[in-house]
Amino acid sequence: MASVTEDSPLDEIVRLMECRRIKRITVMRDAKLVGIVTRANLLRALASVAAQLPKAAGSDAGLRRLVLAELGKQRWSSQSDINVVVRNGIVQLWGVITDEREREALRVMVENIGGVKGVKDNLIWVEPMSGFVIPPPEDQPER
Repeated sequence: MASVTEDSPLDEIVRLMECRRIKRITVMRDAKLVGIVTRANLLRALASVAAQLPKAAGSDAGLRRLVLAELGKQRWSSQSDINVVVRNGIVQLWGVITDEREREALRVMVENIGGVKGVKDNLIWVEPMSGFVIPPPEDQPER
């Protein structure tokens, strides 16, 4: 009969259950039975961890929805002036910002969304006091 110790790593337990084609395995401390790990236990643990992971967008349209939803949560962003285009997982930001700090904040926000492969900044900065227009950085690499 297969058994593991209470210190056995999870991947070892799973490997042993797969190799032996068993649905449960005993957990031993010295020569004493202290528990049983079942396949159902492993599935419940996996499901609880999966529920905590951010949802990945399945398509460019889904990714765009995630970016727009996250943008809507940010009080510092003038979301009505920002347009988001997603192509092959690359998020392009278009529109007008009135604070240069917003450019970096938007880039970091988008990069932290699951499924984003890169960010292309096409934002134009309009300095509110002078009205001076500063174009987006040229020839920037996609990050």
